Amino acid sequence: MSEAGGGRGFGSSVPQRAPWSLVAATAALCLVSATSVWTAGASPMSREEKQKLGNQVLEMFDHAYGNYMEHAYPADELMPLTCRGRVRGQEPSRGDVDDALGKFSLTLIDSLDTLVVLNKTKEFEDAVRKVLRDVNLDNDVVVSVFETNIRVLGGLLGGHSLAIMLKEKGEYMQWYNDELLQMAKQLGYKLLPAFNTTSGLPYPRINLKFGIRKPEARTGTETDTCTACAGTLILEFAALSRFTGATIFEEYARKALDFLWEKRQRSSNLVGVTINIHTGDWVRKDSGVGAGIDSYYEYLLKAYVLLGDDSFLERFNTHYDAIMRYISQPPLLLDVHIHKPMLNARTWMDALLAFFPGLQVLKGDIRPAIETHEMLYQVIKKHNFLPEAFTTDFRVHWAQHPLRPEFAESTYFLYKATGDPYYLEVGKTLIENLNKYARVPCGFAAMKDVRTGSHEDRMDSFFLAEMFKYLYLLFADKEDVIFDIEDYIFTTEAHLLPLWLSTTNQRISKKNTTSEYTELDDSNFDWTCPNTQILFPNDPLYAQSIREPLKNVVDKSCPRGIIRVEESFRSGAKPPLRARDFMATNPEHLEILKKMGVSLIHLKDGRVQLVQHAIQAASSIDAEDGLRFMQEMIELSSQQQKEQQLPPRAVQIVSHPFFGRVVLTAGPAQFGLDLSKHKETRGFVASSKPYNGCSELTNPEAVMGKIALIQRGQCMFAEKARNIQNAGAIGGIVIDDNEGSSSDTAPLFQMAGDGKDTDDITIPMLFLFSKEGSIILDAIREYEEVEVLLSDKAKDRDPEMENEEQPSSENDSQNQSAEQIASSSQEVDLVDQESPEESSLNSHPESLSPADTDNAASISPPEQNSNPTESHETTSLDGECTDLDNQLQEQSETEEDSNPNVSWGKKVQPIDSILADWNEDIEAFEMMEKDEL
Repeated sequence: MSEAGGGRGFGSSVPQRAPWSLVAATAALCLVSATSVWTAGASPMSREEKQKLGNQVLEMFDHAYGNYMEHAYPADELMPLTCRGRVRGQEPSRGDVDDALGKFSLTLIDSLDTLVVLNKTKEFEDAVRKVLRDVNLDNDVVVSVFETNIRVLGGLLGGHSLAIMLKEKGEYMQWYNDELLQMAKQLGYKLLPAFNTTSGLPYPRINLKFGIRKPEARTGTETDTCTACAGTLILEFAALSRFTGATIFEEYARKALDFLWEKRQRSSNLVGVTINIHTGDWVRKDSGVGAGIDSYYEYLLKAYVLLGDDSFLERFNTHYDAIMRYISQPPLLLDVHIHKPMLNARTWMDALLAFFPGLQVLKGDIRPAIETHEMLYQVIKKHNFLPEAFTTDFRVHWAQHPLRPEFAESTYFLYKATGDPYYLEVGKTLIENLNKYARVPCGFAAMKDVRTGSHEDRMDSFFLAEMFKYLYLLFADKEDVIFDIEDYIFTTEAHLLPLWLSTTNQRISKKNTTSEYTELDDSNFDWTCPNTQILFPNDPLYAQSIREPLKNVVDKSCPRGIIRVEESFRSGAKPPLRARDFMATNPEHLEILKKMGVSLIHLKDGRVQLVQHAIQAASSIDAEDGLRFMQEMIELSSQQQKEQQLPPRAVQIVSHPFFGRVVLTAGPAQFGLDLSKHKETRGFVASSKPYNGCSELTNPEAVMGKIALIQRGQCMFAEKARNIQNAGAIGGIVIDDNEGSSSDTAPLFQMAGDGKDTDDITIPMLFLFSKEGSIILDAIREYEEVEVLLSDKAKDRDPEMENEEQPSSENDSQNQSAEQIASSSQEVDLVDQESPEESSLNSHPESLSPADTDNAASISPPEQNSNPTESHETTSLDGECTDLDNQLQEQSETEEDSNPNVSWGKKVQPIDSILADWNEDIEAFEMMEKDEL
């Protein structure tokens, strides 16, 4: 998903059926006929094993969907760690992520067509009745136009498409009379006011009840939107027009696409990430295939497949040629500047680009699809999941993983195109990782940090809408699906729209404006319709030969960041000035800076500021050197600051009935035993008296040989540590005294010393926010004896310990549990980027300032200018294997919803009730254990 961080789907294979659809006909040949081709390097998977994996996918979906319906419905999403629904206004705001929530039972609507794909027709019929009975689209809430379109409008249209299909078959949905379509039409009209701009690009947000600009709407003042947000409307809006005969929806979506096409950078044929909806000026001028742009390209190709309009194919081919010319650096896909496309705009990639191999399959360009997919798979094998962002040398850049489906989607389409059983093994790995690391008693929880294994209390609707569809279809044979999937195309949210819409209600005049602006490279069209002879020219090892060189790409020793080598750097040319070599007192260096358009300013407070103006550079090459120098200087400054930071730690509950499944990410201390250098500390927990730990303990016998729990406040952290250490404690956990605090809404917390020598403190000390600490306190009240493990990262659970300690409670031990949340990085913001025109950098030494008498140190990112045209990027400086993961943090915004009085109550459950719910899964989990999941 683009701006707000959600899901994305890809077009299905399409049948050979209409003379206008060259892509449709040949994609069918590529995606259907090629299934008989497989590489000899991978052993074919038996039908029995494929069925077993397909059944596991069904069980996983039942676990996720069932828990949503039981613990969250009619709320928008399930919070799987606390077993309750996420209701907007009743939980701390998560910023833009919450714009997907509109109090319209989002997960249920997003899951409608998934139920049919998974052959759950009775459940689908029940779900449709619930939507018609309970869902209200007239709520006073501000939502994302983009998210509401792809998830809710797309979900209603996908549900309608399959409802009429089932009705025609004669067994189910006989009562259905286009009710979902009428709801979709109602929602479509509610979104139309967002298009009231001079450009035709929609506002990014709209109030479902009051629309735009009205005082009570609380929106309509935005000036910018992402390219994908404005360019990912045509499939849903055109389908709504074709279904209903109301042409206005398709007209508005086409106008937005036309405007984006006109505003592309003419010399590079690339588009930027963010655009001004009133003027059409590019706000962010970097370009890639990931967040902010991704589904714009996807919808150009799929609009041609669904609607048969040649101009969409011509536009896509023009963009695709530019992508492969500038952005594709196999196997990497790196953002560039639209005005200077030979210059990389960043040295990291985001997880959303994992959709691109799937789109390349639909395009027919298989080789680069295999290369990029294999690179991503190697990253997954290293981290279990694809981090939200990772560097060009495959280090974690942003550690979150919200269970995104894009990689599974590309895996499915590559298998459809190649028939290579290798991709079945890839899918099997995805299933195993989801069950092992993300499964919890009440569903599947997003990963807060792929390095520590900690969880986030979130299960996005796109997980059910997309992930289970693609995984099930990957292992399903044609007879396993009750309808022909080839008769439909997937939207970006994997909702199904029938291809027969192309010939229905065609009232839109199709003016081909593409050729007015560009001369097309005819070679682009050579790859529109490949067949298996072209893909695998007399060589069954073709795909394997492409993958093989990439097998160890992630494990190689820290390759340098990818930097374009300009012609001026050829042999014999003087190398450019590097940031690590720069000396402010060297006149030659200052002269080089001036040539590169970089000014050095000494500020009154002693800091040094560097500012680059590309137009002041001696030449375009010097300007690019200057930008590269600024990127290196930012990275150097960031590296120096990060040397003062400590990574998050883990508190893992290992006693019955948790057995290591509950992992709480904890803040480290700048004193005491370093858990990254010493063996983990394991022991039972006990509360200290006094609880604040600020004086000699009155219950030393209770904490002797145990891990002491103490409350934050009233004295220094180091003083608390000394008092519990003197009482014989082997470790300490400080729990925040700010009730309700949570790592969901706060940055990672570091405990600082007291300004004195702390070498006398030899026990490990960790910090938990109130929400995470309450998990341990509740467990003590419930079970009395609670044992935990303090470590630098979560350890694998010990099955022998489970069987030994709890032989009669095997049902408990079969579940992945409620791991808790915390990580140094907060909500991911993929917006701030740099422009080549002007860059600036302030050198700020990091300071650890006390937040209260505990002398706390809260980690903050280096200061950055707010000017959108200034540099905010990092570039790898050298080949040393040091972890330079950039942890971006955001403070949560205040929820602006004016109507917190929601009819749904929070469904909070005590631990014993949660454990009771596990009994329902005994048989399924026993089967999974026998299958060695």
